[in-house]
Amino acid sequence: MALSWRSWLANEGSKHLFLFFWLSLNVWLFWKTFLLYYQGLQYYYLYQMLGLGLCVSRASASVLNLNCCLVLLPMCRVILAFLRGSQKVASKKTRRLLDKSKTFHVTCGVTICIFSVLHVAAHLVNALNFSENYNEEFLALNAANYRGEDPRKLLFATVPGLTGVIMVLVLFLMCTASTFAIRVSNYDIFWYTHNLFFVFYMLLMLHVSGGVLKYQTNLEEHPPGCFNPNKTLRQNLTVPKAFEELFPDYATEPFPEDFPVPEPFVQNHFMRICSEEPKFQSHFPETWFWISGPLCLYCVERLYRYIRSNKPVTITSVINHPSNVLEVRMMKDDFEARPGQYVILHCPRVSALESHPFTLTMCPTDTKATFGVHVKIVGDWTERFRDLLLLHSNQDTEILPIFQQRRYPKLYVDGPFGSPFEEALNYEVSLCVAGGIGVTPFASVLNTLLDGWKCYKLRRLYFIWVCRDIESFRWFADLLCMLHNKLWQENRPDYINIQLYLSQTDGIQKIIGEKYQALNSRLLIGRPQWKLLFDDIAKCNRRKTIGVFCCGPNKISKILHKLSNSSNSYGTRFEYNKESFS
Repeated sequence: MALSWRSWLANEGSKHLFLFFWLSLNVWLFWKTFLLYYQGLQYYYLYQMLGLGLCVSRASASVLNLNCCLVLLPMCRVILAFLRGSQKVASKKTRRLLDKSKTFHVTCGVTICIFSVLHVAAHLVNALNFSENYNEEFLALNAANYRGEDPRKLLFATVPGLTGVIMVLVLFLMCTASTFAIRVSNYDIFWYTHNLFFVFYMLLMLHVSGGVLKYQTNLEEHPPGCFNPNKTLRQNLTVPKAFEELFPDYATEPFPEDFPVPEPFVQNHFMRICSEEPKFQSHFPETWFWISGPLCLYCVERLYRYIRSNKPVTITSVINHPSNVLEVRMMKDDFEARPGQYVILHCPRVSALESHPFTLTMCPTDTKATFGVHVKIVGDWTERFRDLLLLHSNQDTEILPIFQQRRYPKLYVDGPFGSPFEEALNYEVSLCVAGGIGVTPFASVLNTLLDGWKCYKLRRLYFIWVCRDIESFRWFADLLCMLHNKLWQENRPDYINIQLYLSQTDGIQKIIGEKYQALNSRLLIGRPQWKLLFDDIAKCNRRKTIGVFCCGPNKISKILHKLSNSSNSYGTRFEYNKESFS
C-alpha cells in the first residue's frame, strides 16, 4: 500500500514530528545545563566534592522542572474546549493539534519518569560523595556532618531526602497504575492513584526548599582557585616578611609578569589573589517559578468546574434500550454544548469520588434545552447507576411520572469538553465510522443535522455503523429514519450515505423492523471492505479533503488510520481523527 507523505504528515506525521522535537528539546536542555555546571568556575568547590553527580542531578532537575510545568496544561479541559470553539484558533490544522493533548500529557509523564531515574541515581552518588569527600575547609557546602557518615541519614533524615523518597513512591504508583492493562481491568485504581499528583506537587515544593546545593556569593572578592596571602601562603610556603607585605588585603588582580614569585607556586597552585574566605548560600528554589503558574491555573479551572458542575440537573427521562444501553435525558440551566463534545457524570450515591466521561448524544438547541447521553452497561459503576435510575428491572418507559422522578439520585454534570468530532461538521465531506456504542459521538451530529444542515460546511456525510447484534441498531434507528426522511423531503437524498453492517449472524437475513424500512435496505451482513470503501469515496470526491472520524475498537481504528495515510489516484486526501477522552 503506497504511503502518501502529505496524508501521513496531516495525520500522524505531525504528532511524530512534535514528539521528536519535544524529545530533542529535553535532551538539549539536559546537555546545556550539564555543561553549565561542569564548566562553571563558580561551582568549583562543590564540583570537587560531588563530581559529575552534581552536573547530572542539576541537568535532570531542569528537565523535570519543564515537564512538571507543562504536564498539567493538557488537563485544563475548559481552556482546551474554549480554544477549540473560539475564533482565536481559526485554522483547522491548529485545532487538530489540540486533539493531541492526551498524547502530550503522556509524553511529559514518561519524560518525568525517565529523568527522575537519572535525578535519583545522581543524588545517590551525591550522598556517597558528601560522606566520603567531607571537607572541613568548606563546612557550609557539606550536607554530611562528618566524614564517613551513613548516606542513608541524608536520604531519610533530611527534608530533601525524605520528600524525594516519598515522591519516588508516588510517581511509581502513578506510572504503574496508568498502564493500559490496569486502566482496562480496574479503572478505579488508575483514577485514585492518578489523583496523587497533588501530593506529588506539594512534596516537590518542600523538596526544593531544603537548600542542600549552594553557590558562592563573593566571587569578586574570592574567585575560585585564587591565592589568599593571609592563609594559603602561610600554610603551604615559607615566605619572607618583606615578600608577604607586598600583597595588599584587597588585591584581586593576577600576578604581575615581573613579580618575583617562586616558580613551583605559580605553576602548581594559584594565579589570582583574594582578600577573604569564600561565602556560600542556598539557591533560591527555581521549581516554584516553573510549576506555580500552571498549578494555579489548573486549580482555578478545577474550582470553576466544581462551581459549574454543582448547578442542579433535572433528569427528564430514562430509556432502557436493547443490548444493555441506558439513555438519560437531562436539563440544566445555562448549559450549552456543541455536537461531538462530552460531559463527565458524577453520582455520589454510586461513588463518592469516581466519575466517568460520556459523549453527548443530544445537544441543547435554541428550540429545546434537553441534552442526553447513552450509557453502555459494562462495569460496576454503570450497573449501580442503572439500578438507581430504573425503578423496576423490566421498566421501559421513556417519560416517568412526576411522583417517581423524585426518586432519581442526585446527578452532577461537569462539562461540556471538546473532542475531535466537533470537526465533523467543518469538512465538506466527512466519513464517520462507529463500532457498537461508539456511535454516540455521531448521534449528536445527526441530531444537529436534523434541526438544520444548511448552516454548516458539511455537504456529504458517509455514516458507517458496525454492530454485532441486530438489536443494537435500535438505539438510534428512529433518529436515522427521521433524518433520512427529512433529506428526501428537501430533495437532498445524497446528503447522507448510511451503511449498517451486522458483523455476527446465524446466516439468516434479519431486518431491524417493519417501521424502519429505510434502514432495512442499508443493512449488510459481514464486515466492511475498508479498502474498497475508501477507493469508492475517493473516486466520488476527487481532489477533496475528507475528514475521517472513528470511534470503535482499536482494530478498526488502526485499519482506518493506515488507509487514511495511503495514497490514491484521485488526488483525494483523508484526514484521520479518533476519539480520545483526556
